[in-house]
This record gives sequence, structure tokens and C-alpha cells, in this order.
Amino acid sequence: MIRVPEGFVRGTVGREGEAGAAWLDRLPGIVEELAGAWGCVPDGEVMHGGVGVIVPVRRAAGAAVLKVSFPHPGNVHEPDAFVAWAGRGAVLLHERDDERFAMLLERARPATLAEAEDGDELVVVAGRLGRRLAVAAPPGLPRLSEQADAWEERLFRDAAELAHGLSRRARDAAAATVREMGRIQPDTLVHGDLHARNILRADREPWLAVDPKGYAGDPAYDAGTLLNSRAPALLAVDDLSRAVHRILDVYAEAAELDRERVRRWCQFHAVQAAFWGRRHGFRRARTGPRLDSLVHFVEHLAELLTERA
Repeated sequence: MIRVPEGFVRGTVGREGEAGAAWLDRLPGIVEELAGAWGCVPDGEVMHGGVGVIVPVRRAAGAAVLKVSFPHPGNVHEPDAFVAWAGRGAVLLHERDDERFAMLLERARPATLAEAEDGDELVVVAGRLGRRLAVAAPPGLPRLSEQADAWEERLFRDAAELAHGLSRRARDAAAATVREMGRIQPDTLVHGDLHARNILRADREPWLAVDPKGYAGDPAYDAGTLLNSRAPALLAVDDLSRAVHRILDVYAEAAELDRERVRRWCQFHAVQAAFWGRRHGFRRARTGPRLDSLVHFVEHLAELLTERA
């Protein structure tokens, strides 16, 4: 039987309450049953992300990982994305059990793109990988365009209900992106959470993506997730405007995307993140001075992205 990491237990129970605790009680048995069904034996220390455990395993065909996630609508289409990519820029899917939100996946290395010391290299790798992942979306995926009405409603509700430092111009620019770009989007597979920690070193290819959400929509949407994830590194730069627009330039070129679409989606994501931080806090800081500092920084980022450059 596997030992579920304590940090994962605390996070799951804190987020999901009694339902999370009940699922955690079943989790070791689920892993044991799936390992037996898929001909695997544990082969290393159990790891975890935000919503699932990753168990290194070995089978006759070689090394793999068994991933089991807490049942949640946001995880439903992860295996569908892996099937569509068929290993092109992402880890291979070997087996799936949709009822138990479980997959047997190609094993990559534990090193992530977030460890890259060269910021331009990080953005180039993410952009090129995003370009490779931008394939025709399979039928049945949720469409980002279907979220547009909720996005716009939430923007105006948050602006009215929360004490914040965003200008009306920044909020209106985010709303304009929803109206002009959000409601009509291409039938392209979008990772949905393409940041550097979800890009792993590998042997079959230099870098492979993991943990997709699996949407149909505009590939430029993923740029916003990447930029938001770079916020801790950007806190220390001397010229934030120059650094941010450098990221936009490099990502757009590497991903072969229109630079203005990239900027607008990044600005939308930053506004969303600023409001989210005001209402819920961030994973890095839930309350206190650290949270205030991060929220002010994200608001400043959103204002910089409102300006074309």
C-alpha cells in the first residue's frame, strides 16, 4: 500500500472537506487495484500535485507513473488531450480509467522548466511547445468561448464588490478582450495550464507537457498562464515594463502567434488574477502583508499590459 504524502492530505481535506477525506481513505486501495490491473509495481517515492498523486511504477514495458486525481470536472478531459497529442510534445498515455480519474503515463524526469536559469530560454521552450500542442481539438472538449459570459460577468462583479487598485481602463480592456476575442475562438486544443512547472525534462524529447486541462480555443490564451507564473521572478527586475514586453515578444515569436493577441490574453489573465487574489488569496500567500504585496504587483502587471508596446 502506498503512503499518501501529508502535504497532499492537508491540501485535499482543506479544499474538499469530508468528500476529500473519504476519497483519501480509498486512495491507497485505488492505486493498488489499478497497479494490479495494469501490471505495475511501485518504483519510487509517491509525489503529488495540487489535485492528484503521482506514483512511479515499473511494468514489463518499462518505467511509467500512475496518476490518480481527486474527481473534479476540471480533470475530466486531461486524458482526451493526451490522446489527441499522442506523445507529440506531451507525455504518452498508456492506460486510462475515467471513472476513477486515473491514468498510466510515460515517466518523465522530475526536473521542470521552472528550474531554467535563462528567462528567455524558459519562454522560448514554453512557446515552441505550445505551438506543437496546438492541434485540432477532438470532439467533446469544453470550449473556452462557453466561459466568456461568466468571465465578463465576474469581471464587473469583482470590480464592484472588491476594494482594489485596478484602473477602470484596465478592467474595460479585459472585458473588451472577452467580447472581441473570447466569444469566437478556433477549434484548437489548448493546454489550459501551460506554465513552466507543467513542462518536464524527458528522454524521448527534451521537454514534455503534463497536467493539461484540455480546452478548445485560442492558443494565445495559454500565454497568460505562463506570464502569471513568472510573477515571482519578475518581482526582482529593475525595469518591469521592459521585462514583461520582452516575454510577450519572445513567446509570440516562439509560439508563432500574433503578438497583440498574446498581450491581450495576458492582460485579461492578470486582471483575473488580481481580482482572484483580492477575493481568495494566492497559493503563495493567503493573507497578510505578503498577499498585499503580491496583489499590488499583479495589479501593476495588469496596468502595464493594458498599454500597447
